[in-house]
Amino acid sequence: MKLGQKVIIIQDRFEQGLPVGKHAYVIAYERNQDNVFDYIIRIPHVNKHFGVPRDDIELEEVLLEEAVEQVQREALIDYALATKNEELFRKILRGEDELSEEEENSEKLLSQQEFIRQVNLRAWI
Repeated sequence: MKLGQKVIIIQDRFEQGLPVGKHAYVIAYERNQDNVFDYIIRIPHVNKHFGVPRDDIELEEVLLEEAVEQVQREALIDYALATKNEELFRKILRGEDELSEEEENSEKLLSQQEFIRQVNLRAWI
């Protein structure tokens, strides 16, 4: 992380009283090898400096990207369910790159009635 970058506190591993979820700024690197902390951050909300390990903070941009991806995935799942698009739903749930064993073994597509029958059978078991 660069000096002056805006970060968000995601956890408080050493129970220092960090305000989790608040913004902070990286103001220094901890260069002492014997120290457990990686960065010194300034939290304007509490007007203090804290030493924190790398795992306690995350860049704001990274967290925003993860939130956007989650919202997009949820919207696609809602769309697939609303339009009863079984192929899109399965693709979203297993990921685009992964192939299920069932599809590798048989390439035929199931009819809607067959799909419902299999779901009910698995739910009964």
